Amino acid sequence: MAIPQAATMSERADALEEEMMRTLPDVPAKSVLYTSGEQDPRTTQMRPPAEEGQHFLMKEDPRLPQMPKKPTLLDFFNYRLSPSRNHLLQSATHALKAGCSEKVILACLLHDLAVVGFIRCDHGYWAAQMIAPYVDEEVAWAIRAHQALRFYPDEEAGYAYPELYIKLFGEDYKPEPYIERDYKVARAHKWYGTARLITVNDIYSFDPNAVVSLDDFVDIVGRNFRQPEEGLGYDDTPASHMWRTMIAPTRFL
Repeated sequence: MAIPQAATMSERADALEEEMMRTLPDVPAKSVLYTSGEQDPRTTQMRPPAEEGQHFLMKEDPRLPQMPKKPTLLDFFNYRLSPSRNHLLQSATHALKAGCSEKVILACLLHDLAVVGFIRCDHGYWAAQMIAPYVDEEVAWAIRAHQALRFYPDEEAGYAYPELYIKLFGEDYKPEPYIERDYKVARAHKWYGTARLITVNDIYSFDPNAVVSLDDFVDIVGRNFRQPEEGLGYDDTPASHMWRTMIAPTRFL
């Protein structure tokens, strides 16, 4: 199929995707949330099979690397997280070198898990919910709280408002009321220090030249992350469905 050179980038991407789907035996689907913003969600329609004899995809997408039958947290790092996982490794390495506890190191390793593998909006809440069944309660709480804390400096703790945020959001950006509310709650909480250390050890420069390795954290993950025997996504917890979604994000149902 020829793609007109005058087509917009979005149109070219849609045309390429349409052509790719015609070559697949099973048609992958996109959830409404996947396209919301790019188009009005009220206009999103389920795409019918592209060709006679094709069916909707009800397994892992063949365009993605296949996950092991019983995937571990480290498997998700290797097969489902974006290149931004390097940011997680940098933050955890920073905490490791600073002599932080294993709880803090693990929290730094997982604090942006949702951003790099699931969803960006309200990422602290999503990441905390994803890992809550498998980690100490303090770790999950701290990851949830860091979303609000990062917008509020604490000079005594060694955390200033990131200059990057001024660049990304503008000088006049003010966090939403629910963020301010959660900040005040976190500031008075017994685990405030743990959550604050996530922001302190966050690496806002996202150094592309940093030398980091997931191998440095295998033992810490092993001691502090309760890996389900069935594999992440196939156990029965309130978070399992989110891991399954990462395994097969284009499954029809």
